[in-house]
Amino acid sequence: MQAIQMVDLKGQYLKIKPEIDEVIQNVIDESAFIKGKQVKDFEREIAAYTGAKHCISCANGTDALQIALMALNIREEDEIIVPAFTYIATVETAALLRIKIILVDVDPDTFNIDPLKLEEAITSKTKAIIPVHLYGQCADMESIMHIAQKYNLSVIEDAAQSIGATYISTNGSMNKAGTIGTIGCTSFFPSKNLGCFGDGGAMFINDDALALKATMIANHGQAKKYTHEIIGINSRLDTLQAAILSIKLRKLDEYILARQKAAEYYDLHLDQSKVVIPQRSAASSHVFHQYTLKIKNQDRDILKTKLQESGIPSMVYYPLPVHLQPAFSSLGYKKGDFPVAEQLCSKVISLPMHTELSEEQLAYVTKHVNLFA
Repeated sequence: MQAIQMVDLKGQYLKIKPEIDEVIQNVIDESAFIKGKQVKDFEREIAAYTGAKHCISCANGTDALQIALMALNIREEDEIIVPAFTYIATVETAALLRIKIILVDVDPDTFNIDPLKLEEAITSKTKAIIPVHLYGQCADMESIMHIAQKYNLSVIEDAAQSIGATYISTNGSMNKAGTIGTIGCTSFFPSKNLGCFGDGGAMFINDDALALKATMIANHGQAKKYTHEIIGINSRLDTLQAAILSIKLRKLDEYILARQKAAEYYDLHLDQSKVVIPQRSAASSHVFHQYTLKIKNQDRDILKTKLQESGIPSMVYYPLPVHLQPAFSSLGYKKGDFPVAEQLCSKVISLPMHTELSEEQLAYVTKHVNLFA
């Protein structure tokens, strides 16, 4: 059996090596490394895939969040609502812009922001909600959008882990993750379901004026070269990454299916008296950026060590909730304020999840989780 990887990027590359190598060589031959035609081509392709009217690419997913906040004119001392259980990028961009961060606890089953706790967090200063589609499935967007419309709030979807997931509303309409709110943000970090060979990110926007503003912000605040109408930043998806992403986008549905099949194997073979398998939302497909368990009885960290000793990598996403991160102590929250997020941080563990997992590897992982959990 081959060594098990948490994410097998090399194995995935080898399967598409001729196509990838060709487009990389084309970019080198053309030498348009910034703003080459492949960037616009990829933006059109992923907009078509998601159903978004506009895709604005940028340097990374964190920049996408910052540009979204700037484009919506959310200013110092305005408030945004964010889940307490998320990767730090969701909140650090707001902190850099001196926006006030209001945290809300998450649902213990889906790990996404709990809509039932949203309204009590809204004040006259609230400008936006940032739901995070954690681990690969959408938050309860129908409820979130209803609340946002009621209070005239923007919604910034953090879809960094959910590209390709489909949300199904009660009226039967279907939308891809990142295209439901005011702005959707995603990341093309190499380990993501749609990952490049470096850093990359994008925003999905349906409003023409807002899309133009976001485009300008990402390009030093200019629509016309050397005429800087607004304050912007420098955030670009380079041509090499765009060319690679175009190839991988064509295979994204195939990659998602491979992840879903691996997740189904885990579901069937893990001992559910010892672990809680990922709950699927009835309203969203799950693209399994991560396959994340909750451990029932065993000490999670002991289990992690024992798996490592057996040659099985695992990760904890995330060991600390936002309000207990040292950098965010100034928010004024304390231990106990968000009990679900705190409990998850002590119980969750993510198993190997990628497109190249073999049944032999999956069997080995499940055997050892069942043995120790």
